[in-house]
Amino acid sequence: MTPLGMKFTVLKTGEDTNGQSLDLHWELLPGCNMKDPLVHTHPNAIETYEILKGEMEFFVKDKWLTAKQGDKLTVPKGVAHTFRNPTDKIVKVYNTHQPALSMQAYFEDVVKILDKVTENRTRNFSMNLNTKLYLGALMNNYRNDIIAVKPPDFVIKILGLIGKVIGIRY
Repeated sequence: MTPLGMKFTVLKTGEDTNGQSLDLHWELLPGCNMKDPLVHTHPNAIETYEILKGEMEFFVKDKWLTAKQGDKLTVPKGVAHTFRNPTDKIVKVYNTHQPALSMQAYFEDVVKILDKVTENRTRNFSMNLNTKLYLGALMNNYRNDIIAVKPPDFVIKILGLIGKVIGIRY
């Protein structure tokens, strides 16, 4: 799976682990998630990160932390977080969501949406109103898995409702 600026490879599905976890390998491109990263929580899952190569930053609760190769970070249920790659190198990360819940389907749907909202599939991405409506609809479908903090959750709910009313499907 390849969302904008990232490449996700599923190592173990929820089915592989009897729902215990979703295990992913990420590659974050230089500058990934630098502008307005989605600060979010996982209300029913713990998320872990292990930096395999490179250096990146994580926002956890209320501050940015730098993580380097070999570092491990665990984000408890319900804690606001996001990440970014401010470097000029690719970062490789081992990531888990425990339990798996529906996170694999969420990531697959993110890819579908990005394919719809990027110009001619060239990845010329714009966070315009259409994109926000798609993402609102997406996040409203996965409220057990992921909740927005920034932008605020109520904004996501409203965008998702508008998207549903006007017939947005992905």
